[in-house]
Amino acid sequence: MRSPDTFTFADVALPDGEPPRDCALCRRLAAHREECRAEHPDWWNAPVPAMGDPGAWLGVVGLAPGRHGAHRTGRPFTGDHAGALLFGTLATFGLTAGDYDARANDGLRLKGVAIINAVKCLPPQNKPTPAEVRTCRRFLEAQAAALTSMRVIVPLGRIAHDASLRALGERPGAYPFGHLAEHRLADGRVLIDSYHCSRYNQNTGRLTRPMFEAVFARALAVRDGA
Repeated sequence: MRSPDTFTFADVALPDGEPPRDCALCRRLAAHREECRAEHPDWWNAPVPAMGDPGAWLGVVGLAPGRHGAHRTGRPFTGDHAGALLFGTLATFGLTAGDYDARANDGLRLKGVAIINAVKCLPPQNKPTPAEVRTCRRFLEAQAAALTSMRVIVPLGRIAHDASLRALGERPGAYPFGHLAEHRLADGRVLIDSYHCSRYNQNTGRLTRPMFEAVFARALAVRDGA
């Protein structure tokens, strides 16, 4: 497998944007990674690199890799229930090329979009600690800075909302989280909140497809000056 030593969008690599494959900054996450490697040696089992368009106008910020999704496949939101809704919605709005087939090598490409996680490694029970989110912020900051054309940001869930704002030098308390809440930041970028597209949120009805699509419809409207 390719080692995620660089921040890679398609064939463009930006140095120092990704943690090394054996990142040891978070002891708990590193130990959990080693357990997964022993149990599933054929999985990705490493920090999951960002994916997307280096000229992206839209940044989607997720929480962390899912055990049977990105942690297994090595690509954000690939191979789990959340990815089907996310990539299906992006396709609805013409923001993908190719077809999503839940595999990292399915040929899917993002158009004008980049996906970055607030936490790069799989956390136990899909719940990173505040300290782990804080430690991983350096990578989110580097990648947000590298996306110089990014004008709109969609964080998926409250943790991603807070992490995105802190990575951009803002105070989360000044921008209350809420689904479809829209915040214009001091630098002119616009943040549009969404509930996370997790299986749990979908199954409980907390997030429906129309609700999720409304977020991206609004993102496009903001891009176009509406």
